[in-house]
Amino acid sequence: MDINFLLEKISLLSLFIITATGVFLSIMIGFGLGIYIQRRRKSKKEVKLGSIIGAMLGLLAFILAFTFGAATSRFEAKKQLLLEEVNAIGTTVLRTDFLPESKRAEAKDLLKKYVDMRVDVLKNPKMLPQLIIESEKIQSQLWSQVSLDINKETDPIRLGLYIQSLNEVFDLHTKRVTVGLQYRIPRVIWVTLYFVTILTMIAVGYEFGLSGVSNILISLILALAFSAFMVLIADLDRGVTGTLQVDQRPIIELQQKLNTPIK
Repeated sequence: MDINFLLEKISLLSLFIITATGVFLSIMIGFGLGIYIQRRRKSKKEVKLGSIIGAMLGLLAFILAFTFGAATSRFEAKKQLLLEEVNAIGTTVLRTDFLPESKRAEAKDLLKKYVDMRVDVLKNPKMLPQLIIESEKIQSQLWSQVSLDINKETDPIRLGLYIQSLNEVFDLHTKRVTVGLQYRIPRVIWVTLYFVTILTMIAVGYEFGLSGVSNILISLILALAFSAFMVLIADLDRGVTGTLQVDQRPIIELQQKLNTPIK
């Protein structure tokens, strides 16, 4: 099963508990191993692993920063695409006046319905797959309007401007679906991140064991801190089910504007 599918379906609280438990147990396993080696070692000479553990922690920090950067970039891309789509739809609505009079009302109604569907997703994210299909049906209807039965007397320049903005709406729909739902942190990065985290925490616990230092509180704080950051990355990487979502006020305001009667 795809790890991204699991990270999408499991609740963030459950993911946090699982991750924190795994990190804490890794520290405890390393601590137990360190105690075992220390007791069986004949030489009492102190073994210093600080530089090795420091390098492992540095590597883990680098992977965390890289993964966080990727998730943040995707989140910013989603914000930018939302604004671009809102502007493109708004421009297309205005340019429906370039259509023959018999087509204007129908085109505006279809675009209003198109916007309504995007707002409906906010209320019920589970409807997203169906609403994507319905949006693409509306796209086909809008395109049929300009490809069939257009009055020959229509100004080709003005019609071209409408088609240009309509194509932009279609393109931005594809980009939003791709970036929002398909472009995710690759599975290999998640596997590497968890693998390096477990190894690093085992090494930290091992150092605790060799030095004879047993501090459950420090181990717990370390586990919670790393887990919180990893869950933050997972939240940023989610589609429409995470707690960190792009502010949808631009599309809501566009809906209100389109539904406000012109005086």
